[in-house]
Amino acid sequence: MSNSTDTSSNPDYEGETPVAPFEIDANAVTTSSLTALQSADQRKVMDIVDKLRRTGLSGIVELPQLIVCGDQSSGKSSVLEAITEIPFPRKENLCTRFATEIILRRTPASTIAITITPDKLRPKQEQVTLKAFNKSIDDFDQLPDIIDEATLAMGLGPAGGPISRAFSRDVLSVEISGPDRPQLTLVDLPGLIHATNKAQTEADKELILDLVKEYMSNPRTIILAVISAKNDFANQVILDHCRRIDENGRRTLGIITKPDYLRRGSENEQSWIDLAQNKDIFLERGWHMLRNRDETQMSFSFEQRNEAEKSFFCKGRYIDLPDENVGIDSLRKRLSKLLYDHLLKELPTLKDEMFEKLQATVNDIEKLGEKRNTIKEQQMALTKISMRVNHIIKSATRGYYEDPFFGSINKEAAVDASENIHRLRAVIQHLNTIFATDMRLRGHKYAFGAGPGDSEQDVDDETKAMNELKKLELNEAVSFLPKPKKLTRDAAVDWVKKTLERTRGYELPGTFQPMLISGLFWEQSSPWEEIALDHINKVANTCKEFVSLVLQHTAPPDFQPKIAAVNVDSALAKCLKDAKEELVKVLKDKARHPSTYNHYFTTTLQKMRQRKYQELVEKAAENSEVYDNRHCKTYNDPTKFQEAINKAIEQNMDTFSSQEALDTQRAYYKDEIKYFINTVAKAVIERHLVEPLPDIILSPVHVTDMSDEEIRYIAAEPIEITQQREYLENRKAMLEKGLDTFREAMGGLKR
Repeated sequence: MSNSTDTSSNPDYEGETPVAPFEIDANAVTTSSLTALQSADQRKVMDIVDKLRRTGLSGIVELPQLIVCGDQSSGKSSVLEAITEIPFPRKENLCTRFATEIILRRTPASTIAITITPDKLRPKQEQVTLKAFNKSIDDFDQLPDIIDEATLAMGLGPAGGPISRAFSRDVLSVEISGPDRPQLTLVDLPGLIHATNKAQTEADKELILDLVKEYMSNPRTIILAVISAKNDFANQVILDHCRRIDENGRRTLGIITKPDYLRRGSENEQSWIDLAQNKDIFLERGWHMLRNRDETQMSFSFEQRNEAEKSFFCKGRYIDLPDENVGIDSLRKRLSKLLYDHLLKELPTLKDEMFEKLQATVNDIEKLGEKRNTIKEQQMALTKISMRVNHIIKSATRGYYEDPFFGSINKEAAVDASENIHRLRAVIQHLNTIFATDMRLRGHKYAFGAGPGDSEQDVDDETKAMNELKKLELNEAVSFLPKPKKLTRDAAVDWVKKTLERTRGYELPGTFQPMLISGLFWEQSSPWEEIALDHINKVANTCKEFVSLVLQHTAPPDFQPKIAAVNVDSALAKCLKDAKEELVKVLKDKARHPSTYNHYFTTTLQKMRQRKYQELVEKAAENSEVYDNRHCKTYNDPTKFQEAINKAIEQNMDTFSSQEALDTQRAYYKDEIKYFINTVAKAVIERHLVEPLPDIILSPVHVTDMSDEEIRYIAAEPIEITQQREYLENRKAMLEKGLDTFREAMGGLKR
């Protein structure tokens, strides 16, 4: 679809000085001569419109235009011929299947040029071929043959032919320049079909209607609706479409043709005169009546045609019609001023729309990133991305959250929720804390009841831990982590005794061999591996999600899966593998014979024994108390005290050994669990999953080492991106050229 456009200057456009709005020159169209129809300002505005149209902007913005439409046989061709004083060919069905732009320009030299503006939906190669169609002629007698040639170029073939296309959305442009030409552009649309036949099918009828309605629907279009007085205007479908599309009649100028077919003095003639006076169907732009050549006057010159028309409107009822509403001379004036005023009115909004679309286009181009056609461009693009990735990952692992990537925090979401995962160091610290808590609450296979060597703090801690675990389980939908089995003190001693009995060696009764502690500790700490593996997987998944977010932020969408395939997936997989291998080493250390050089172990063990014997003494003292009635006081009977002490001695050698082994195992467990938590956090999580990220995830060094094939695989522009970029670049160039045209015009127009 072809549009004629108009432009204005937008003071918001960068580098442009604000200018006052245009003022219409009241003397622009005051003469009746075709050669002096328009002022210099009018010609410049029309030229602006044509330049914008030729840049292809009609596919981007709706350009102001003046279209001629009507039913078939309404006299459209005669109207155009009268306006332009160009003898258009009258070959049957010549221009019925495509729109025709008629561009009249005043220039010192006379030229006639015919070009084709291809439909935007055509394949690119076909567009190139049609754009190359450019013909120049010296005589209007040559025009029919050139139009025939253009018709074939569009792929239409002979009208009604067996293999011809029904209709073309390409636009034929006929530019006629000369010293006697007015500055005017019209778009001649095919006539609306009433009845179909072999040459004009139902498909043709619908396609023509769709095209005409599409042109009419442009809110910047002035509609010249041509109707014939030979037929009742109520039956002419063009008026129905005008009413639907231009409901208030603000964009429609009605043109009545063939009034000479009306019987003089009849009511029918009066009804048409009433219509021309805007009394029947009101149009804000009004109506105009023309009397074109009839069949007996086809040999008339344009001067003879005009004189015959003037004579016709000087008789009968037509004398009551104002001069500005009849005749071709006044119509030219109306059209020239109408189009000029319309263009000036549309300039500001059109300019603003073009500027907004230019900004949107620039943004779309920026989203595509830099061009990546050569290996150098591809490596440069990849290097820039890698530097950005490296910076963000380093900042995240160190807890520096100044980069825009990190955004704001969501205080309502969990620390490790997807909304907050950008801040990686905070999430890792949080997960390590959860791991330490899981180890404290779930790391032991058995939860022992209070023993004689336990402090009140130990008892409180054990109670709190059990309550905390219950609370966690209530809040967790599903937890696959182990849960400690609760044992009383006696059951715990019995657990040790059974182990002792089944692992006895040459040790003396009442003692235990070191391997007993090993077995007890290994069994008691058996959940550690499962908890540690769960923690490693959580951190690995967090890192994977974090890296994915970094790539989404820094790399174009088409890069991301390829970077993942070449670098990220393998790098993260290796990190996870190394972390699990490190855990295996730590677990092997744990599986060795228990050893510690931390005085915490012996201190804990001694305190347990002290509290145990202190409790034993206190209980013996309590049992040996005797009340002295004579002196009214209580004292401890040494004999009874000694008896109580003797009774507290465990006679069963295995039970005594088991009690001692249980306390030793508990002291060692408390010491070792702290070491294990720290080792997993530092040697496994930090060393293998977190700290390596900046160096292994698309680092600049890694990009430097990539082969050309890898770089090309990742960074080569997909064909669809190249096509999209080319489309956007062309769109940008057209919009920029259009805005430049506005600026150039501002200096030459009256303000």
